[in-house]
Amino acid sequence: EVQLVESGGGLVQAGGSLRLSCAASGFTFDDYAIGWFRQAPGKEREGVSCISSSDGSTYYADSVKGRFTISSDNAKNTVYLQMNSLKPEDTAVYYCAAGPRGGSSWYGDYDYWGQGTQVTVSS
Repeated sequence: EVQLVESGGGLVQAGGSLRLSCAASGFTFDDYAIGWFRQAPGKEREGVSCISSSDGSTYYADSVKGRFTISSDNAKNTVYLQMNSLKPEDTAVYYCAAGPRGGSSWYGDYDYWGQGTQVTVSS
């Protein structure tokens, strides 16, 4: 059974940090890129970051560049999203997903999804 389990969300003040984790199982981790997406109430799901399994290349949305860092521990089948200098506009449910090996910023390209973890940034 394919599973992606996010953890690490919570409530933090603006300027603070959180580290999200995405633990994957049930599929060959090296065959998929892992992406992080977020969705705020009333808004479309947005690609935040992804890491390619083919060459380790990374993508960041402009809104998070310089603040968020994605990394992968292949031995643990886990991808992390370190989020620093958080802003109220980062408030959303964050999802991780497994998708095309080269990575993609579009949620429609992803096959498997976690249940999401809430991140709330207070001003």
